[in-house]
Amino acid sequence: MEVQWVGVEVPRLGLPHTAVGLIFSMLLGLWSVQALEMSVGKIPFLQAVNGSTVMLPCTYASCIGIEDLYFSWHFNDNGTMQKVCDSVIASETAVPHVNIYRERVEFVGMNRNNNISILLWNITFEDGGQYTCFGRNPKEKGRNHSTIFTLVVVDELRVVDNTLTILIASAVGGGIAALMGFMLLKNFTLYVLARLEEKNKECLVTSSGIDNTENGLSGSKADSKPTPKKK
Repeated sequence: MEVQWVGVEVPRLGLPHTAVGLIFSMLLGLWSVQALEMSVGKIPFLQAVNGSTVMLPCTYASCIGIEDLYFSWHFNDNGTMQKVCDSVIASETAVPHVNIYRERVEFVGMNRNNNISILLWNITFEDGGQYTCFGRNPKEKGRNHSTIFTLVVVDELRVVDNTLTILIASAVGGGIAALMGFMLLKNFTLYVLARLEEKNKECLVTSSGIDNTENGLSGSKADSKPTPKKK
């Protein structure tokens, strides 16, 4: 039996399909820009001494604003997410009433500049771990976002030995200073040599001029005989 292969032509996207795809991409990018974002800052961790008081930072941002924004803090206790606090913020200027579910926790953000940070008093080693700041904005059709802040509790803060760093910085600084001194000495030496060479040239020119002058004078005396008168 002879087998015939039938080629299938792939449909090409025309101008209408391209325009629809472009519009969809633009809408998707606009949606991403308007999305709710939770942030704990540039440094998402903190090392603190046992018994101290620390702040867990968190702020929210939305390009189109908020309306009944729900936020919460959760603590990851060996894989079990324990709720620390939560609340609903009616608007950007509203001060929320926060529900606290753990001891030694205080809400200090007060929604000032979109701040929803919390304070942990008299921390213990059991308080160390990951804390999740979560937010959901109904104004963005329930768009939500979360971020993690890590707390490390220690007996005492380590004193960092900067001896090696200081030695390296001193060596590098000394090397740079020596190089700059060498370059200055080199430039000064070249300057002195150039000046000496210019003086030598001036002396040679002056000597040559004197010799030419003397030769010229003697020649004029030899040739300056009176012309005999005709009889």
